[in-house]
Amino acid sequence: MPATQRIFIKNPLCIFAPESAEPVTGLVISGGVIESLLYNNEQPQTACDEVFDASGLVILPGLINTHHHFYQTLTRAWTPVVNQPLFPWLQTLYPVWARLTPEALHLASQVAMAELLLSGCTTAADHHYLFPEGLNDAIDIQVDVVRQLGMRAMLTRGSMSLGEADGGLPPQHTVQTGEAILKDSERLIQQYHERGPNAQIQIALAPCSPFSVTREIMQQSAELAEAQDVRLHTHLAETLDEEAFCLKMFGMRTVDYLESVGWLSDRTWLAHGIHFNDDEIRRLGAAGTGICHCPVSNMRLASGICPTLDLIEAGAPIGLGVDGSASNDASNLMYEARQALYLQRLKYGAQAITPEKVLSWATVGSATVLGRDDIGQIAEGKAADLACFRLDELRFSGSHDPIAALLLCGAERAEHVMVNGEWRVTDGQINGLDLPDLISRHKAAASALIAG
Repeated sequence: MPATQRIFIKNPLCIFAPESAEPVTGLVISGGVIESLLYNNEQPQTACDEVFDASGLVILPGLINTHHHFYQTLTRAWTPVVNQPLFPWLQTLYPVWARLTPEALHLASQVAMAELLLSGCTTAADHHYLFPEGLNDAIDIQVDVVRQLGMRAMLTRGSMSLGEADGGLPPQHTVQTGEAILKDSERLIQQYHERGPNAQIQIALAPCSPFSVTREIMQQSAELAEAQDVRLHTHLAETLDEEAFCLKMFGMRTVDYLESVGWLSDRTWLAHGIHFNDDEIRRLGAAGTGICHCPVSNMRLASGICPTLDLIEAGAPIGLGVDGSASNDASNLMYEARQALYLQRLKYGAQAITPEKVLSWATVGSATVLGRDDIGQIAEGKAADLACFRLDELRFSGSHDPIAALLLCGAERAEHVMVNGEWRVTDGQINGLDLPDLISRHKAAASALIAG
């Protein structure tokens, strides 16, 4: 269905549009954007090419994932790392991941994005920092998958340049030179980065973490991002081990280090952001630095709890991310939102963390973290990215508040998903994707990767 067609979406059970002054009862989609919101069951003023009956459906803005590692779908629930914290977890997995092939990455990216799409996610950020020999075109491979599935993506050119020989965590054969990293980063920006409203593919620069990249590549990436006007991304303040590493390696805490290399700005968003003191939270907020909350990964690795409300009060935007499929071991953003609700209630209380607040983190909050104002909201002029959920499964029987029911009763799979005015998921199935065949080939690739 061409995005130029006008579509009237009518009779929804509920539309999540908290920015609207009154309940929205219908939508008109045209040219890939939301043309108008309808209220009180009014009808479009002009004829539409398609009428979509949304009876029984709860409609959300398309969810936005702000941190992932697509390739890690190949190492889910691998016995040696099931019970390990972050540093030994990484050290066990690095040699396995170093065997990644182009075909395996393609399959892993397909699985990750398909799983996200089925959960109602329409925009995905991925953090890819592994470029072993033969995988120089990793981001190009991901671009192909994004275009195939018709999603939006913020693909980050990650990097590792600080190997074991120089005091870093990754094995030496998994790191690259600064020259190679910067050259490829510039190529990818020029080749793929789209600007302006409704962009499908964007590129950001993403040195992996303080314990895997040099100070020089952090500084040079910041300079390149400034010159090319793209965003910056890295892991920060995820564990106390990382904090200890920064104190030993650089003589300063994580946020001080971030500022010292020119990253403390609104161009930057950080994955995890757990171990901040009050002054660091104040400085992050003043700079407008975004934080991606990854609740499942943080619980899986026992890393800690992100201080979301403190960061928001200070001025830092908050989004959600599923993180890597080997630390989550799922790529489901609705499941992530449910876990965010419960984990954050442990920290701030039930009244402070509502389903509406968490869904806002997964939509407009995540959009802000990625530097976008054209997605994440159901409003006139915004991108026509929608996720539609049914509440007729057994798990929802007896529920009353449809928005609260999505998280409290555990919605996991969208019935219909629209991206840029086109239906990408219909009746719970991804259009044009042979899922059983994908699963079969992906499982074979996962077995081969582990076997070596």
